[in-house]
Amino acid sequence: MARVVVDVMLKPEILDPQGQAVANALPRLGFDAISAVRQGKRFELEVDGELTPERLDEVRRAAETLLSNPVIEDFVVRVEEPDAHDLPVAYAPAEVAVVQVSEPAPAGATAGAAGADAGAGTTEAGTTAEARP
Repeated sequence: MARVVVDVMLKPEILDPQGQAVANALPRLGFDAISAVRQGKRFELEVDGELTPERLDEVRRAAETLLSNPVIEDFVVRVEEPDAHDLPVAYAPAEVAVVQVSEPAPAGATAGAAGADAGAGTTEAGTTAEARP
């Protein structure tokens, strides 16, 4: 399996209001060395099997017809070797506390001192997940 990355950026002559807004906010946040910002999009595509020239051409066609607007955007297609160290933090597996319940709690009872519902736990992201025996 190969990872193909498509980076899409507005053409240089196209106004970038989102990039300009970020550039204007940076000095207010103490980032004085950055003089300009252009925003873009990054797509990571997993291609099954061997990455042949035909499959790479298919990715280029997808980038041209769906992932970008060729009237106002440029794109670059590149192949990356998948490596766990290169994955963004958002893709790294999160550590989640496992809640074990030895006995089913009576209906309407809480877990006591912790104040948590006996049938639920909270994940690192702050969402509630059901504990499964």
